[in-house]
Amino acid sequence: MPAVSSRSTTDVRPGGAPSRPPAPKAGRPAGRRSLFSRLGALPWLAPAVVLILGVVVWPVVEMVSTSLRRIDTTGTDHGPAGLVKYHKLFSDPRLPGVLTWTAVWTIAVVGLTMLISLALAQLFNQNFPGRRLTRWALIAPWAASVLMTAIGFRWMLDQVAGVFNRLLLDLGLIDHSRAWLGDAAHARPWLVLVAVFVSLPFTTYTLLAGLQTVPGEVYEAARVDGATPWQTYRKVTLPLLRPAFLVGLVINLINVFNSFPVIWGMTQGGPNADTATTTVFMYMLRGYDVAESAAMSVVNFAIVILMVVVFLKVSRWNGEES
Repeated sequence: MPAVSSRSTTDVRPGGAPSRPPAPKAGRPAGRRSLFSRLGALPWLAPAVVLILGVVVWPVVEMVSTSLRRIDTTGTDHGPAGLVKYHKLFSDPRLPGVLTWTAVWTIAVVGLTMLISLALAQLFNQNFPGRRLTRWALIAPWAASVLMTAIGFRWMLDQVAGVFNRLLLDLGLIDHSRAWLGDAAHARPWLVLVAVFVSLPFTTYTLLAGLQTVPGEVYEAARVDGATPWQTYRKVTLPLLRPAFLVGLVINLINVFNSFPVIWGMTQGGPNADTATTTVFMYMLRGYDVAESAAMSVVNFAIVILMVVVFLKVSRWNGEES
């Protein structure tokens, strides 16, 4: 038998002429495809990264840089100052009171907002006549400007022309008009009340959205097992509501801590910075020392970052063990 010769991988046309290998399919060059595969999702994330760099990182760098300079109220830079402005800030006798009131303000407003929002969300999750109207009414404090709301309350509490004093006088509850915003003891409860009033809509709707994701079969199973309404709420509703609750809580912590319009619109931080939080105090400082105001901004920013990190660590927001 004759030996079989090995064939090359190139096909042979009839007549002995070798055929050309098939041409590659049209498309992007292999080098370009590999480049995009190496970049992964970076082209899609690039706009967000640029936005963060421009809106967050660059202002923080400028803020830190300003706090280390000697800048007068006209904006003239007189050279580096080192940590002098931080020493001046921490030597200010008003700062301990401002920090204490900021902590009390944040805890009181966020705590009351979350508790009242839980009750309102539970109420709005039920079927009752006029539910749609009450839901729309709750949006009003959210739709209005926070500063406009604060100014409206300031006029309402005015000692001379305020309707609140007039109402109490007509009812015989007080014998003379009072300056409800004239001292810290009377002004602080009103500041907390107004801050809760403007914070309720967002938090309530966040919790309401979380409640509406809870399947009805879970409640049916709890009823079959003989759970009371309180047991169902505590052991079924609240655990399933945890993601929405944490979202509302974290956003409220940041917003309330950095809140400016309510306090500035009602008391402007006075008298003598007794009702000023760190954000309002920072704005007050800018009138006579821009660099010290920037130093207060750096401290405020550091407190926010620390507060959020500690909260997320303690709450184990992602549900994973560390």
